[in-house]
Amino acid sequence: MNDNAAPISAGERITNLDTVRGVATLGILVMNAVSFGLPGPAYFNIDYAGSDTWPAQAVGILGELFIDQKTMALFSLLFGAGIVVFADRAEQKGRRPLLLSVWRNLLLFGIGLVHVAFWEGDVLMLYALCSPVLLLLRKRSARTLFIAGGICITISALWMAVTQAAIDPSTDLGDYWLNESVSMSDAVGLAFIVDFGGRGLGMMLIGVGLFRADIVQGLRPAAFYRRLALIGLGIGLPLSIAGVAIHAASDWSGDVALIGAVPNILATAPMAVGYMALITLWNQRPDTWLHERFRAVGRMALTNYLVQTALGLLILRGVFGFGTLGRDEILLFIVGVWMAQLAWSRPWLSFFRFGPFEWLWRVATYRQLQPIRR
Repeated sequence: MNDNAAPISAGERITNLDTVRGVATLGILVMNAVSFGLPGPAYFNIDYAGSDTWPAQAVGILGELFIDQKTMALFSLLFGAGIVVFADRAEQKGRRPLLLSVWRNLLLFGIGLVHVAFWEGDVLMLYALCSPVLLLLRKRSARTLFIAGGICITISALWMAVTQAAIDPSTDLGDYWLNESVSMSDAVGLAFIVDFGGRGLGMMLIGVGLFRADIVQGLRPAAFYRRLALIGLGIGLPLSIAGVAIHAASDWSGDVALIGAVPNILATAPMAVGYMALITLWNQRPDTWLHERFRAVGRMALTNYLVQTALGLLILRGVFGFGTLGRDEILLFIVGVWMAQLAWSRPWLSFFRFGPFEWLWRVATYRQLQPIRR
């Protein structure tokens, strides 16, 4: 095997990235499980379905406050950093980083195409489509990358606000908010795409900036991450609360469906960065078995992400039936999957170098067989 395609050694791994990615991988299931088990509007409108009891309502509101879009943002942040890690290491090994990275992300797009055939909520295709932008900007200063990411997220929020003013909520919101049997209008669909893409690309650019500033690697002192967590959550949490309050005060009316999402959109970046800082503080503490479990989940993020979808479709749609469970019951499924993935990822990596889908992706990237057994 060509040494340029060899797996990185344990000493070369950035454990903080693995730990943060592990938390993000488990966290994103909280978002995705809603669309596995409930009708489309319930993903955005907590009052639409799955909230018939007060425990289910509490799960929905807490998820909206602390998890919704924040864990995807954390996942996106890590993807941006991962683009830099891969390209930089390819360059150090004498490979052509742009060409190899583009090919690698074209393969990721293909994985996403297969994934979206089973479930409409795939995020891999978005990441692959954004990767050329990240590759072109990856050597810019952290400040430039933070500004670019912030602009993307701001455009997303403004687009939502403008769209709310331009639509007739009773006829345009459809399966975005009001009725799973009626398609949302083109204007609402475009706002959704701009929001999905804008937040995703924005957080990836911020992730590249955090890597260039030696922040996401966990290299700064603990006091720095404590301040960062306080600032991020201090800005983001009040915004997230405001978004839920707007929707709840209007009894989840379509009149504020999009404008009520604006505070939560703006909360995404600071809360994700705050979470990253908290996880980093934990990662800086002496290693425990739990650190190793989360890092293993992060090292197998692609495999665990795809397995979450398979289990969600099989159990929440196949076994129980689509739309039959409440949010509190779906939470039990989420916890069960968390326990399973924390349990199996570490033993798998004791015998194998990669998760199964990571290995297949690596083989296709380098177009040569890679060792998988340790």
